[in-house]
Amino acid sequence: MIRPYFEEQDYQGIDFTLEELSQGEYENCLFTNCKMAEICLSNHQFTDCQFINCDFSNAQITHTVFKDVRFKDCKLMGLQFNECNELFFSASFDNCQLPLASFYKRKLKNCAFINCQLHEVDFAECDLSKTKFVDCDLSNALFDNTNLSKVDMSSSYNFTIDPERNNINKAQFSNDQLIGLLGKYQLTVKQ
Repeated sequence: MIRPYFEEQDYQGIDFTLEELSQGEYENCLFTNCKMAEICLSNHQFTDCQFINCDFSNAQITHTVFKDVRFKDCKLMGLQFNECNELFFSASFDNCQLPLASFYKRKLKNCAFINCQLHEVDFAECDLSKTKFVDCDLSNALFDNTNLSKVDMSSSYNFTIDPERNNINKAQFSNDQLIGLLGKYQLTVKQ
């Protein structure tokens, strides 16, 4: 069966909870101010697409392809990125809200999270090597058996990372946030 193919389309202000987004391949498309909360995007394919100010909260993304995709000013609450297509996954996140999202066991090498709210995000068993976290709030984010080698977290905050349970080789952290690495030792760090 041939899947529908959409190229260089602009979707603006569409409420996809009321109007179905056809299952197919989307390439070089721009989605602006669209509502996709709680809809099924399973088996959709997005390549070189941009999503600006879109709400994806709790959308289903099983086997969805996100290849070279950019999310800007988006609400991505509860998205299970661990269920989307792993082979082609590559995305960047700029000023996005991702509370309760999961990247469990996902390879996110060289990914970028810029000014994102990453509360209670599951990064367990991820490969985050060389990923940049710029000005991100990582309150209660889960890092367990996570590869954080060469990660730049020097401007991010509110994280707790156990160096004994995660690879932090050559990672970058600021002095102000070292307590996030030492929390389990119940130390008091004075300025």
